[in-house]
Amino acid sequence: MKLADIKERYSEEDLGEFKTLIEEKIAKAEHDLNIIRQSYLNDLNNGTDDTSPTFKSFDEGASTLSKEANAQLAGRQEKFIRDLNNALLRIQNKTYGICRVTGKLINKERLKLVPHATLSIEAKRMQ
Repeated sequence: MKLADIKERYSEEDLGEFKTLIEEKIAKAEHDLNIIRQSYLNDLNNGTDDTSPTFKSFDEGASTLSKEANAQLAGRQEKFIRDLNNALLRIQNKTYGICRVTGKLINKERLKLVPHATLSIEAKRMQ
């Protein structure tokens, strides 16, 4: 879909509101990602150095699972931030809020809930 083909767009005022919303979400997501990374990189030594070897191996197993879960969370959070940054680019290009399948405007309420959405509900149902 070419920019010239787009007939309906959100107003500058609407785009400004969405930009503010997205920037706030990025700031919060980056803050959350830093917390996840800190816990992921943390040694997680809970003072089990002098306890029995059996307990220590259970604790190390749980620690490994926790680090894997945190790594997955961090990956999801990084993707979310990337998607939000891409939404900011679409705002800059004046293509924000336009469904990439139907070419119609995505409902404003949907964009408030999922500001990085590129598909309308209609297009999601077609998938």
